[in-house]
This record gives sequence, structure tokens and C-alpha cells, in this order.
Amino acid sequence: MKLFYHIGKYFILLWMIMQRPERASIYRRQTIAEMDYLGLDSLGIVAIVSVFMGAVVTIQTAFNTDHPLLPTYAIGFATRQAIILEFSPTVISLILAGKVGSSIASEIGTMRVTEQIDALEVMGVNAASYLILPKIIALVIINPALVVISMFLGIFGGYAAAGLTDVVPLSNFIYGILFEFSQFDILYAMIKTVVFAIIIASVAGYFGFYTRGGALQVGHASTKAVVFSSIYIILFNLILTQILLA
Repeated sequence: MKLFYHIGKYFILLWMIMQRPERASIYRRQTIAEMDYLGLDSLGIVAIVSVFMGAVVTIQTAFNTDHPLLPTYAIGFATRQAIILEFSPTVISLILAGKVGSSIASEIGTMRVTEQIDALEVMGVNAASYLILPKIIALVIINPALVVISMFLGIFGGYAAAGLTDVVPLSNFIYGILFEFSQFDILYAMIKTVVFAIIIASVAGYFGFYTRGGALQVGHASTKAVVFSSIYIILFNLILTQILLA
């Protein structure tokens, strides 16, 4: 029963978030600030992880497909598919759930325990919408850009690994990257990324908004935000894959 209680409370919060804002101009400025804080500050870790994971995927694929009947360009093809379909949209979202989700939950949770949210509500401000909606919009806008950058850097990392280790000729690797490329793969990745962005911001906002107690409870809320965001990302990854690729 506690599960249904939290699900109902979560959707009530979403309804509060989606109410018409008091002043749209304030929300626009806040959204731009959140894009910088939540999105651009994550560019470094996204870039580093993407390059090295692209290299690892290429090397592992090369060693596990070392068979005379398999063409060498299959390494580039497998690297491209793994990065575009799964690694960039899903793994990067899981990383952002840890970095961004904990930040959102701790920020809003701190405002709750220090009674700043209560002060906003006393002034007649829709605190849920004011605090969480700009974060959702910011992540929906900036996360797809981060994922596209991750795709490029992941494939570049695979290309660099192929050149440095000589596990596959570069011409064959490039041919495999271009082989039977489908634009729907990019669309599929973008749909997943947008859904994951909403999950990260809303779930983290939920745990932060309903934090009670002190600093210890803020830490617990931050941990729960990361855990549940990751679980829901994995769950919806399965659901969206079944719906879009079945």
C-alpha cells in the first residue's frame, strides 16, 4: 500500500508542477540558469566517459568477433549500434541521475528543511512548479544535446582505439560505422533521453520536495532520488525498447 501512496503523491506533485506559472519571464530565466547548472556542468564527465567507453566497446568487440567468417567492418557497425542505441541514451542518463538527481534532491530538500519552501507557499507562490518545472524543462532541452555529444565522442573514441591498437583497419571501421545507418536509431535514442530527463528531474524533485527533518534526511532523500531514478530509467528503457523497436 505504501507503494501506491507514493505513486499517487508523485502524480499529485506532477499536477502541481504543471499548473500555469505566475510569471513566465521568471521561469524562462530560471530555466536558462538550470540548463547551465545542471547540463553544461555535466559536459566534462559525459565527454570523458563517452570517449573511453567508445574505445572499450571497440576493443572488446574486436577481441570477441575475431572469426574469419565475420567481416572486420562489423566491429565499427557493432560499436555504432551499441553507442547510439544503448550506451549514450541509457548509461549517460544513469550517470546524470547520480550527478544531477542528487543535486536536485539535496537542493530542494535543503530548502524544505530550512523552511524556504514554506515561505514561498505563504507568499502564494506555487513552490512545486517554481522549483521543479524549470529543472524538468532544462533537462529535457539539454540532455539530448549531451547525448548527441556523447554519441559523437563515443564513436570518436572507438575510432581512436582502432587506430592506436590496430585491432581493425580504420577504413573498415569507418565503413562499418556508415553501414546501413538508420535515422530512426537517432530518433529512438532522443525519445528515450527525453523520457529519462523527465524521470531524473521529477523523481529527484519529489524526494527533495517532501523531505522532512534535517541534514541527515536531506542526505537520505538524495540517495533515494539516485536509486529510484536509476531503477525507473532501467524500467522505462525496457518498456520503450519493446514499444519502439519490437
